Amino acid sequence: MKYRWMPAPPQPLLTEKLSTTLGITPLLAQCLVNRGLSDAEAIERFLNPKLKSLADPFLLPNMEAAVVRLLAARERSEPVVIFGDYDVDGVTSSALLIEVLRAIGWTVHSFLPRRMEEGYGLTRDGVENCLNQFPTTLLLAVDCGSTAFETVAWLKGRGVDVIVLDHHQISNPPPAAVALVNPQMTPDSGLRTPDFKELCSAGLAFKLAHALVKRGRELGLPGASAFELKPLLDLVALGTIADLVPLTGENRIFVSVGMERLKNTDRPGLVALKKVSGTNADMRAHEVGFQLAPRLNAAGRLETAEAALNLLLANSLEGAMPMAQLLDSQNRERQSIERGISDQIVGAVRARFKPETDFVIVEGQLLWHIGVVGIVASRVLNEFYRPTIILGGDSDNWRGSGRSIVGFDLAAALRECNDLLVRHGGHAMAAGLTIHPDNLDAFRKRLNEVARREIRPDQLQPPLRLDAEVKLHDVSLDTLAELDRLNPTGQGNPALQFFARNVRHNRPLMRMGNEKQHVKMWITDGKTTHEAVWWRAGQGSLPVGEFDLAFAPQVNEFNGRRSVQLKVLDWRPV
Repeated sequence: MKYRWMPAPPQPLLTEKLSTTLGITPLLAQCLVNRGLSDAEAIERFLNPKLKSLADPFLLPNMEAAVVRLLAARERSEPVVIFGDYDVDGVTSSALLIEVLRAIGWTVHSFLPRRMEEGYGLTRDGVENCLNQFPTTLLLAVDCGSTAFETVAWLKGRGVDVIVLDHHQISNPPPAAVALVNPQMTPDSGLRTPDFKELCSAGLAFKLAHALVKRGRELGLPGASAFELKPLLDLVALGTIADLVPLTGENRIFVSVGMERLKNTDRPGLVALKKVSGTNADMRAHEVGFQLAPRLNAAGRLETAEAALNLLLANSLEGAMPMAQLLDSQNRERQSIERGISDQIVGAVRARFKPETDFVIVEGQLLWHIGVVGIVASRVLNEFYRPTIILGGDSDNWRGSGRSIVGFDLAAALRECNDLLVRHGGHAMAAGLTIHPDNLDAFRKRLNEVARREIRPDQLQPPLRLDAEVKLHDVSLDTLAELDRLNPTGQGNPALQFFARNVRHNRPLMRMGNEKQHVKMWITDGKTTHEAVWWRAGQGSLPVGEFDLAFAPQVNEFNGRRSVQLKVLDWRPV
């Protein structure tokens, strides 16, 4: 697939000024400017994230009310039931709060809904099952509940108070919880620290833990004075990376400090998970997102996330290893199911795909596993670069997930198909829906009409964001060591991508892999030569003669030797 190259506009005057003021190279300065950072003080905070920069947790809306209600429960020996979510953010948040609350004197139970039976969020079915198992008068909804005004009202009518700790959009009217701790509910103009806006539930759980420990120390509660918050940051980093929230502001602090905790964690469950996943000792956020998180997610996708939660709460490596091995096995099963559905869809769509008229892809089939349809939608989108919706189920109504491209608001498009859907919700880039299969063809046709109207032709070519044009000699080990200060990278702080003009092959390229699907090249501009690897190049067009090359710079370590390696993203003829 060819990309639409989008180099960031050079800003030489600003980058030179920042370079001089901060003692950094103009290239690092340009990369910082590309990420919206042009103030020296803000850049200093970005490059040197510290826990002391975290804002007071009581600045979060309704945090005071949440702490007061929880303290009242502790005083009355009232059990707290945590109602979580089955994804990594929900599971890490639940584990963190269980650990803190139990350590400082609360009686705590936890409940995670089953994706297949009870669905997402604070549903009536899920809550009834929860209360049957753990009767309580105080429910703490974590990573869900912001739109559950009907369920919260039902609970209130039965004498159950609800605290909602969540980061998702809030319904209108909002749920009548005793405390709705959600940064989305406070207008930007009144929010004293905008960093709160991007927190996921793992970050919010840490803020609640911080608030409880802080207040507990003031009140002299047993356990509070000795409780250490820093060891919780491995869970916060894991949940934050997995939930794909921007790694800026407080999230950057959580992940930067939390990654060091995660690398050296003594939490038995994470030690076991790292062992079964083969994660290296110097792992980065990318490895967390692609090796640890999918294994924790697999449990909730296929069965119940209880296995993931139990792993994080395990108190011995001997007890944790069987659980980690189970999650690893479930992840392999998830991958197999996902590949089977993806290959089936890609083959069918490729046979009939018409780029000039097919603006969306909508596929559904009885018995496609609804636990993987979101991942499959992402895979299909990456193959064809079209907004994609994949549906499955085993009942009268099929459930599905959609993924969109930049410039097409999927949630708004679904609203134009409201009469054909049982329910739907989401945001511009991702959405969920339920539909009767008899309406599938009509839905596909109408959604395609909406997309044809809304999407410009140039938006059907994927954009390739590029930080700067560089010379190959600029890409040295010393340069990469300085640019490493941008880590951790992820959402909101993307990994570095550059391009070089007028390069050529220094020697014949070499195909690699069982199916010769990868290509190794040696790229030169006549002065400097770097090894380059193009993963999954397939049998597509390969560069010849002189060409421009887009790449991500990397450090390759082999037999104790470190060298620059270019990960090829795209090329274009000169």
